[in-house]
Amino acid sequence: MSTPLLLLHGALGSAAQFDVLRRHLPQEWPVFALNFPGHGGLPTDSAFSIDRFADSVLDFLNQNNLTQTQIFGYSMGGYVALHLARKHPERVRRIVTLGTKLAWTPEIAARETALLNPDKIAAKVPVFAEALAGRHAPADWREVLRRTAELLHDLGNGAALGEEDFRSIACPVLVGLGELDNMVSLEESSQVANWLPNGRLEVLPGVKHPFEQVDAAWLADWLASQVGNGV
Repeated sequence: MSTPLLLLHGALGSAAQFDVLRRHLPQEWPVFALNFPGHGGLPTDSAFSIDRFADSVLDFLNQNNLTQTQIFGYSMGGYVALHLARKHPERVRRIVTLGTKLAWTPEIAARETALLNPDKIAAKVPVFAEALAGRHAPADWREVLRRTAELLHDLGNGAALGEEDFRSIACPVLVGLGELDNMVSLEESSQVANWLPNGRLEVLPGVKHPFEQVDAAWLADWLASQVGNGV
């Protein structure tokens, strides 16, 4: 592989979620992962936004002297990758997404933000609340949820990428969709894959949305088949 591979996590996630996946990728590959601001214990003093997260990726590339990269973006990470490729096409060689929500309306945003109530999460799924607390310590996981809800609200109310934005992304993009994904639809994934000049859709049998429920060894093999030549 000649072009480094960068792994971008999803909303509420962190770079540590890729630890198992990285162990299954070829050891000789140059693989990187980062935490978005406010995630994985990183501090932040401003609101979450896709634009700010994309800028943080650009900063990471510059700090590590990576002139160009391939990106695997899970969920929100895929959206950040697409945003980066639109703003800085010379830095992104290829994108592979998995479970990336691409269609945003006020109604969709309202539905998704309703799932981010920290009191309900703590009461109904305390194991998940505990995992979030550990993942983002020393930051307050409740604050991560609050800022994420604001980000989703903004996407649903004008901040999302539109058709012309997707049509301007020139690099090859594989839109990966789990067959059993209950958050991302086939319709939106197919539509955006068609808008992208070098887009392609692949539906992955038996794959669900939660990253922890995707078999890491299988995912590594699939990812290697997409980015392994690095050119």
